[in-house]
Amino acid sequence: MTVIVVLTTISGLESGKKLARSLVEEKLAACVNIIPFVKSTYRWEGKVVEDDESLLIIKTDSSVKEKIIKRIKELHPYELPEIITLDVTGGLENYLNWIAENVQQ
Repeated sequence: MTVIVVLTTISGLESGKKLARSLVEEKLAACVNIIPFVKSTYRWEGKVVEDDESLLIIKTDSSVKEKIIKRIKELHPYELPEIITLDVTGGLENYLNWIAENVQQ
């Protein structure tokens, strides 16, 4: 078992809640935290853009990494969604085990 954290941003809290619920219901994630307001500044199609977004912090098992990336892309409204995976190198062992137990491999 190797736990990873997946980060994605999305426009609006309701869109974030819908995506989070889908990932947990489908057992692709054990838990998703939503930070409801982040200000994002980025370059898109040659212009600097500022948007209000929500940040999703998704805890899952690395064994479903490709599945969760695919599913986020399917459900996400953006043409090019931010999807970043981070390896978790430590943490409370019982919590890490709980993540593994709640993700269907």
